[in-house]
Amino acid sequence: MTSSNFKKLAEIRHALNVKFYEREQEIEGILVALLSRQHMLMIGPPGTAKSALSVELSKIITGTEYFQWLLTRFSTPEEVFGPLSLKDLEQGVYKRNTATKMPEAHLVFLDEVFKANSAILNSLLTLINERLFYNSGPPTRVPIISVIGASNEYPEEDENLEALFDRFILRFEVKRIEEEANFISMMKATEKNELMPSMTMEELLQLQKLAEQVEIPDVVYEALIKIRHGLKDEGIRPSDRRFKQSLSLLQAKALVNQRQIVVVEDLSILEHVLWETVDQIETVSNIISNHTYTFVNKALYAIQNEANEVYYSVLHDDSTAYGMEASQKMKILVADLNNLKNNNQARKADIDALLDKVNVMQHEILNRMLEPWYFDAINEKKESTSSFFKM
Repeated sequence: MTSSNFKKLAEIRHALNVKFYEREQEIEGILVALLSRQHMLMIGPPGTAKSALSVELSKIITGTEYFQWLLTRFSTPEEVFGPLSLKDLEQGVYKRNTATKMPEAHLVFLDEVFKANSAILNSLLTLINERLFYNSGPPTRVPIISVIGASNEYPEEDENLEALFDRFILRFEVKRIEEEANFISMMKATEKNELMPSMTMEELLQLQKLAEQVEIPDVVYEALIKIRHGLKDEGIRPSDRRFKQSLSLLQAKALVNQRQIVVVEDLSILEHVLWETVDQIETVSNIISNHTYTFVNKALYAIQNEANEVYYSVLHDDSTAYGMEASQKMKILVADLNNLKNNNQARKADIDALLDKVNVMQHEILNRMLEPWYFDAINEKKESTSSFFKM
């Protein structure tokens, strides 16, 4: 494993964030799903880049077979699993020709996944969960890494789709672009054949193996216990299997963020894992936030205190040297906040709020240094220094 694999992973994440506006969490989620070999569901209105993101990812991971299909109530097993082989049928063998279909794909995108009918559902469940396909004789293992499901709406309670819904350990609600600046940028963007970063199948497999080796310290398990108790108190009881599966997500999230050890803040991804019904989403999010954002809160508090100290010190120290030093300190704090935001997208709003304040302080310091009296102070200092050397 070389640092180039880490670099490629970071480049892919950055490129996708540049191309898809306000999809930071979904992009992190889909990369986590790939590294952990788990499945992900995106629920949201049409035109929110659910399929576009999946297609783009299939192009980035070279050497993979990709299968995409839009399911309807009238979809047939042949469309998803392949047509019956007439040659085998002549010999009395009921076997499908799976070439180019889901059983031979590494990456799968199923649009309107909850439209799957009973003729497709049973085979779909086995493919997604056990990664096995029954095709005459003993079941064959399929190469599926991740299935990305999408839907415009949640399944109805009486549709018997609970098992399919449960197969997707990661679940994201995808919303339309909210910030006006991002909406305008999206409108102005033109389709270009930009060279996107890529990763080979071999490199992906190396990253998956490395993700399995990411350390999970006891403090993370202790936080998980607290989260489990908090959910139980609210009548929310995710299965033991779902908790167990979530460990691979935590390892993959750490790796996506260039770390080989899980930190408590990585538990934030469980906001998209541990709820069972829509009305539980907010409660689950609040409980997980209470147990995972201690580090972020401390970091924000420390940065705000340091920014205030630097800013108010400038008001009482007119020296040129301190003005330059203060400006440099503010630049470092801005960089620290941007780094904090990249690793904690769930706290983006809070971090952005402080980032705005620090930027204002930095600009005011620079403006103060540009005022005429400041230049006079600089010139006076130069003159006194020059006269000293003339003596």
